Amino acid sequence: MAAPKHEYYETLGVPRKAAADDIRKAYRKLARKHHPDLNPGDKSAEERFKNVQEAYDVLSDPKKREMYDQYGFYSESGFAGAGPGGPGGRGPQPDMDFSGFDFSDAFSGGGAGRRTDAAGGGFRDVFSQFFRGRGGAHQAQPEPEKGGDLEYVMDIDFWQAIKGTQVRLNITRYDVCGTCHGSGSGMSGAGEGACAQCKGTGHVAQMAGAMKFNLTCPRCGGSGKLRNACPECGGEGRVTRTETVETRIPPGARNGSRLRVPGKGNAGTMGAPPGDLYITTKVEEHAFFHRESDDIEIQVPIAVWEAALGAKIEVPTIDGRTLLKIPQGTTNGQRFRLREKGVLNSRTNQRGDQIVEVALQAPDPRDEDTRELLRKLAKLHPEDPRAAMWAKV
Repeated sequence: MAAPKHEYYETLGVPRKAAADDIRKAYRKLARKHHPDLNPGDKSAEERFKNVQEAYDVLSDPKKREMYDQYGFYSESGFAGAGPGGPGGRGPQPDMDFSGFDFSDAFSGGGAGRRTDAAGGGFRDVFSQFFRGRGGAHQAQPEPEKGGDLEYVMDIDFWQAIKGTQVRLNITRYDVCGTCHGSGSGMSGAGEGACAQCKGTGHVAQMAGAMKFNLTCPRCGGSGKLRNACPECGGEGRVTRTETVETRIPPGARNGSRLRVPGKGNAGTMGAPPGDLYITTKVEEHAFFHRESDDIEIQVPIAVWEAALGAKIEVPTIDGRTLLKIPQGTTNGQRFRLREKGVLNSRTNQRGDQIVEVALQAPDPRDEDTRELLRKLAKLHPEDPRAAMWAKV
């Protein structure tokens, strides 16, 4: 059989027997890497993000993963294809597009290298699921499903990331319908509404490798409508709602840090729990301070005589001013470390360091006295500062 449209395990980069925690870690890493807000204008990143999200939605749910592992794909409608004719009836059956599919191996019981019914159930078991409605099997009913997670990218400035901040976000999410309390059903006699699962078409599309199946919608039985549907949500059981969420960004947040707000994702269906909200921080650069992990790096100019004779100078830190000792004979580009003057790591409760790189600044000889002093200095030190360089050439 041809390969599935998306190989979810390959998409997340995990083995087929990966634990749920490994799948979740792989998803979060890839979601941060390919999120459209962190890759503006990159269509390929947006497509990869969608594939990662699709793979996680299936593999993070035990029932969906079980179906995917068994048949190589997952669909919200399962395999139910029975029409409204009921047991023994001849309601609408699946329309199938078998273009590009080679059946030579699917139904052969012999031949070297061919998969038979004895090897893992075979392809006939898959077809028996599609046509089980003819034999009187009951129509599958929709099951409660946990709500999906939401991703939000938030811009914060350098100081908000360093010190932490309280933020208010306006998010639009699926919430439980207040009229039907998530059931999707209205009062008796409330009339009909379009089926939310098939969008009123009466059928749902499903891929199985290279095959495409148009199946009768299991929720409305192919009618495209739901009787006594809730007038507020149209039978979906959920409505879109914009609400304000308050949360705190902890001190030391990095560019790309991910914060979880439990229960603020989309509402689940039929009473299932909601998903979570994940906030990814995008930190603006500072004009002077440069952050590397938990360390802060700066470049400070010093005068030639300070470098030659040594000095104590004031340098800026994220906490204010502090003194730095410049030893005698300091060279251009030399780096000094100020212990625990960097960023507080909220996980380890330890601070990084501040790295100060000095840049020698030559005097501007605008007056004759300065020029004369420099000439005397040149006579006192006639050695070639580039001698060591030429010795290596």
